[in-house]
Amino acid sequence: MDKDIVVRARVQLLSANRRVVRGTEGLRIYRLLTQVQPEVYGSKLAYVLVEASMSAQVLEMPGQRLALLDEAIAVASALDTANPYRDMVLGRALAARRELEERRTPEV
Repeated sequence: MDKDIVVRARVQLLSANRRVVRGTEGLRIYRLLTQVQPEVYGSKLAYVLVEASMSAQVLEMPGQRLALLDEAIAVASALDTANPYRDMVLGRALAARRELEERRTPEV
């Protein structure tokens, strides 16, 4: 991984002056930094992925929403069980995925 890219991503986080950077900028930053420090940035990536799955851009695209939620579940599941945010973000991602599946499955 290019160290300059990692440094730039960290600078962007600091300059954002927010607890969590959201939107496509947040996705890009957290996806990159999770590769370097998964325990530090993975929970934020999972959080932003779930948020992105509910955004107006993908609201009518169930396949895209499902892909974002599956990524969030994979990222959250990979976190150490001792990570204080793991259960929260994993639960949120699983609940969102379950809700999406219920909407996609026609009632019999």
